[in-house]
Amino acid sequence: MLKKTLALAAVASVATVAVAGAAQARDQIRIVGSSTVYPFTTVVAENFGRGSGFKTPIIESTGTGGGFKLFCAGVGTDHPDFTNASRPIKKSEFDDCAKNGVTEIVELRVGFDGLVMSNSKKGTPISLTRAQIFQALAKEVPVNGQWVANPNKKWSDVDASLPAIEIEVLGPPPTSGTRDSFVELALEVGCNAFPEAKALDKAAHKEKCQTMREDGAFVEAGENDNLIVQKLDSNPKAFGIFGFSFLDQNGDKLQGVKVEGVEPTFDTIASGEYSVSRPLQIYAKKAHAGVIPGMKEFLAEYASDKAMGADGYLGDKGLVPLPADQAAKYRKNALDLVTLTAGDI
Repeated sequence: MLKKTLALAAVASVATVAVAGAAQARDQIRIVGSSTVYPFTTVVAENFGRGSGFKTPIIESTGTGGGFKLFCAGVGTDHPDFTNASRPIKKSEFDDCAKNGVTEIVELRVGFDGLVMSNSKKGTPISLTRAQIFQALAKEVPVNGQWVANPNKKWSDVDASLPAIEIEVLGPPPTSGTRDSFVELALEVGCNAFPEAKALDKAAHKEKCQTMREDGAFVEAGENDNLIVQKLDSNPKAFGIFGFSFLDQNGDKLQGVKVEGVEPTFDTIASGEYSVSRPLQIYAKKAHAGVIPGMKEFLAEYASDKAMGADGYLGDKGLVPLPADQAAKYRKNALDLVTLTAGDI
């Protein structure tokens, strides 16, 4: 019986070593995360694969929140090496990473992106304030001093100057960084324009000002922004929410909604004139550098002036570049594998 037990243990040990050896042999970078950053990272990965001698990285669009869950789950070749993020890492995510042994995280800010509402060029062009966006998309809105379920069915219910068409807005799910940023930069700012919001305590303010309606006027369309583009092209009465790059790449089909009178363009986002904009990042696991072939070289390609610089190839895809001093700072941190601390979050 003892011999049999020892024999089984030996077999299990050999199997474990074999599996570990196979895992350690992974020779291809794995990236998860934001659907907004996905097309930029894909272009970098393709250039990297063609010119570096390393394999082209595998990239999965999971949304920013989903990407951080996968990225923070642990260290080792069963876990992704990078995650794309259309917002900075949250403290809760940083803490989750630390709990699971992911204690050395390198942040590369790659540029800026405008969050846009857009519709088909076959539809009616409109201009909205963030207060009107809140009135159209929030679950509850103030009416005569009371918070009530959103009664606005048509855009003209929000404001008589807007089209008398049903409110139908396609947008990202809660796991998306685009959703997080849109809620923060558009919905919550619009909510704060109402005196009723100022009377709320912190918990109630979060509930009222950050919750999208669930009665069909706002439709969660998944992480595939290209699918939203297709749906808008076939339905001129609908609007969509996504990153500026998708509007830029589909300018023959779509038009951007002006926010506070400003049209979303490369120049207005770069100047800060267009208010609904946010930074884009990619995060790397320092512990994997030197284990997964090509990680340092991939970071160098992404951080290079030819990629994310003012005249870089990512600009052709709609990425708005960082100011030169910021680009230099993040480039140096990435190349030196400088890791984030709790004080940076």
